[in-house]
Amino acid sequence: MELLTVDVLIQRLDPDLPAPSYAHPGDAGADLVTTVDVELPPGARAMVPTGVAIALPDGYAAFVHPRSGLAARLGLTIVNAPGTVDAGYRGEIKVTLLNTDTENTVRLTRGDRIAQLVIQRVERAVFHEVQALPGSARGDGGFGSTGGYAGAVEGRTDVALQHSEGA
Repeated sequence: MELLTVDVLIQRLDPDLPAPSYAHPGDAGADLVTTVDVELPPGARAMVPTGVAIALPDGYAAFVHPRSGLAARLGLTIVNAPGTVDAGYRGEIKVTLLNTDTENTVRLTRGDRIAQLVIQRVERAVFHEVQALPGSARGDGGFGSTGGYAGAVEGRTDVALQHSEGA
């Protein structure tokens, strides 16, 4: 099977740090690194620069994903995961990191890998306003409407606890 590629122009704003790269053959995400030392106390967030700007072809977008190892080991994630980099954006890619750990501070050092950049082809929608949408098996059921949890959250009225009729 032929590997599909797309040419992406990159500007390293910090030439002492590596360009985004794939750790293994077949990886979907290229690693992004921090240009600064970062200290995130429990519950804190910070916008972290990566030292990279890109130019994507029209019809593509880049998505900034959390690194699974950092999430599992440290509770570090990205606030707006995945972050979207539009084809027309030419500024530095920054990552809004969040420490979800309730007890430990996360410390990152300049050059540490902090996120993954996934490049994908995207379609441009043409929106058509209608008075009513066609029916579907799911209907308007959302946020917990299909179940998948062991029990109800006692005392919570803001959580979907039961299947809605017909969903």
